[in-house]
Amino acid sequence: MRGDLEWGTIPGLVRAAAERYGQREAVVDGRVRVTYAELGERVERAAAACIATGVRTGDRVAIWAPNTLDWIVSALGAVTAGAVLVPLNTRFKGTEAAYVLQRSRARLLFVTGTFLGTSYVASLRRSGIALPHLEKAVVLGDTAPDDTGWTTWKAFLAEGDRVPAARVRARVDAIAPSDPSDIIYTSGTTGRPKGAVIGHAQSLRCYEVWSELAGLREGDRYLVVNPFFHTFGYKAGILACLMRGAVIVPQPVFTVDTVLANIAAERITVLPGPPTLHQSLLDHPARAAHDLSSLRLVVTGAAVVPLRLVERLREELGIGTVLTAYGLSEASGIVTMCRRDDPAETVATTSGRPIPDTEVRLSPTGEVLVRGHHVMRGYFEDEEATAAAIDEDGWLRTGDVGVLDEAGNLRITDRLKDMFIVGGFNAYPAEIEQLLGLHPDIADVAVVGIPDPRLGEVGKAFAVRRAGARVTADDLIAWSRREMANYKVPREVEFVTELPRNASGKVVKGELRDRQAV
Repeated sequence: MRGDLEWGTIPGLVRAAAERYGQREAVVDGRVRVTYAELGERVERAAAACIATGVRTGDRVAIWAPNTLDWIVSALGAVTAGAVLVPLNTRFKGTEAAYVLQRSRARLLFVTGTFLGTSYVASLRRSGIALPHLEKAVVLGDTAPDDTGWTTWKAFLAEGDRVPAARVRARVDAIAPSDPSDIIYTSGTTGRPKGAVIGHAQSLRCYEVWSELAGLREGDRYLVVNPFFHTFGYKAGILACLMRGAVIVPQPVFTVDTVLANIAAERITVLPGPPTLHQSLLDHPARAAHDLSSLRLVVTGAAVVPLRLVERLREELGIGTVLTAYGLSEASGIVTMCRRDDPAETVATTSGRPIPDTEVRLSPTGEVLVRGHHVMRGYFEDEEATAAAIDEDGWLRTGDVGVLDEAGNLRITDRLKDMFIVGGFNAYPAEIEQLLGLHPDIADVAVVGIPDPRLGEVGKAFAVRRAGARVTADDLIAWSRREMANYKVPREVEFVTELPRNASGKVVKGELRDRQAV
């Protein structure tokens, strides 16, 4: 059944999940275990607190915090109060967070206290950026600055106790499926972040489809390593679990040791994430000491997926379903997806076929164009950027270059901006990276174009060696000359311990270019 018709809105989904799954476990956050009925009560209490604070339908409410139960409750509470959720990247510095708060005119902010040794509160206060629209900041902890407008999570929730349940339900009933539910700000790797406005019905329809194609089941135990502030963590994580009655196990920080421990202790069955997560899991020296036999479903994407990785997940871990998908914030996070009966080669070399009621075609330059129910209504209060992204016929320009095979499977070859020209030949880094990834001594690799006096541009590879490997730059270049067309061969190789990645798993090519320019 189409999710947008069954539940109508995200608050409708929360209420239905609480009623349908009742005493089933909903969230496991450390030692805290919450049932679906309890989660529903907590979300309604948070919604009441938002209403007591003065949040009105359509107001923007931001959240800047890692994956926790409090993130789930505060975010869903805000949306239940009719607010438009604005998740902030936990890797932002104070100035970057303040920019999004200012740009979105958020009235309320939920913020973690200290995370990974950084005080987010202090970082925000040091930014020096005026936030005249921000009326209250709630620290998801026991202490908060003794200043006007700041409060603790406990004190905030207490404010909602004077709001009757009928008022919360009336607010929920007034939300329309077509209303905006969230503004997802792009990663900003190509400039200032822009906010993609997505509606309730779009999210529900997309992630009901995702859940169906992935085969998510009631009772599945889902380790959510993808950050909640990202579409995949929030919607393919929290919302999908609510739809199917799966258990959400949030993990705030990605470390392989913690992933291994969580899988074994919580009998995790579902583990989406970027290819690097699964690669590091397979290669971890202590893997054999953990029982990973419960795993049955992996969904990956956001980067080149080596065929051998898919085969190893199936063969070494016995995972029955390994899928890849492609999406972007401007299309509700999902455009294409593999099907469960696809062969390993299709899963590894493509991102699958368009989801139902979606059109995908290529422009004359090879850019992937998308049209369908999931395309954003536009960038928040940015008509110029919206017009540049979506044409008059509703086609979204993704900025990605790809090819479509005869079966309609999409293969992303690169970002349009990442392509470089070697002596008149178009070179696509993703294609070169996939080839370099076949080298037995290379664990991870990224390629950028660098200036060359003769050819205009050539490729430079930033590579991560496998443990114990001694491959040199000359070795890798010589190997490349045997394996790929000359114009694709990197002219330089720099070995690094790791590649810079954003929270969604994509390599931040700008950092590599900046490093090259120094």
